[in-house]
Amino acid sequence: MPKVSVIIPNYNHASYLRQRLDTVLGQTFQDFEVILMDDYSTDDSRPIISEYANDPRIRIELNEKNSGSTFKQWKKGIALAQGEYVWIAESDDYSDRGFLEKLVATLEREPRASFVYCRSWLISASGQPPRLADGYLADLDPQHWNADFCNDGREECRHFFVSHNSVPNASSAVFRKSIYERVGGVDDGLSVCGDWKLWVCLACEGQVAYVAEPLNYYREHDATVRVSGERSGLIAAEHMATVRWMLRQVTPSKAALEKVRRTTPSYWIPAVLSRHVPPRRRWAIFHDALALDPRALQRLIRSGLAAIRFKLALEFRHLRQRFEGRAS
Repeated sequence: MPKVSVIIPNYNHASYLRQRLDTVLGQTFQDFEVILMDDYSTDDSRPIISEYANDPRIRIELNEKNSGSTFKQWKKGIALAQGEYVWIAESDDYSDRGFLEKLVATLEREPRASFVYCRSWLISASGQPPRLADGYLADLDPQHWNADFCNDGREECRHFFVSHNSVPNASSAVFRKSIYERVGGVDDGLSVCGDWKLWVCLACEGQVAYVAEPLNYYREHDATVRVSGERSGLIAAEHMATVRWMLRQVTPSKAALEKVRRTTPSYWIPAVLSRHVPPRRRWAIFHDALALDPRALQRLIRSGLAAIRFKLALEFRHLRQRFEGRAS
């Protein structure tokens, strides 16, 4: 049996697929299998996948219709995995050649660690010079991610995961399949927060290990699910529901809870005020906000009044310009 199962779920990432595959196959650690999946891509992914069909390390799984869910693909791939460890190597990302060697060694050295993740570089769609992907974590703790660690998973959740997904990119993590199965797997009913919820489930079963060396390259580009999800309020709804779920699993520190209350309004207030979000979803989002923050109604009223003032100011300026134009 291979030590590691590498799951590569692809959908319309033909532009990045060869780089993804080549950086997996070129790892310095070679005791792995690759489960290469395509979710009925409409670009040139399939011809590229066929180029790798004769590699004995690769098993190809092609969907005859699109599943509509990244996390359904995760679940399908992991169910096929034979390895002790699993790496979800997203098809639009790539990695350093030493990625598996260093992360597997960490899991071997830390038997209580449910998963390990490393620092990531953030790159553009065109591959322009990278920058570190974890800048948003500095608000939680400016020093925490500057050095390797192996910490109690529940403590990581209490202080960090409850307010932010501390793993910036799924491709940066390797986890134990046995613990994944113990927690019931990834929630494939989610569209965007499934990875965040999975890390919390895994963390609550043991320790979380971290490698501070940036060995993963996380590609940032337009994501159809995210763009449509923001407009429809889906992302806000999932974010708020996931945070509430996490707070039922662990008791957050006071600082972490305050960060939750300070940061979540950027998700829920625009969704609640948006006419594009269905009324039932708006109410569900606001219900979650009220459960998290006793000041939610005050925040909403203040933001709503600010939005009204801004709209009136724009309309007044437009009318004034029209009047001045006629006067001249």
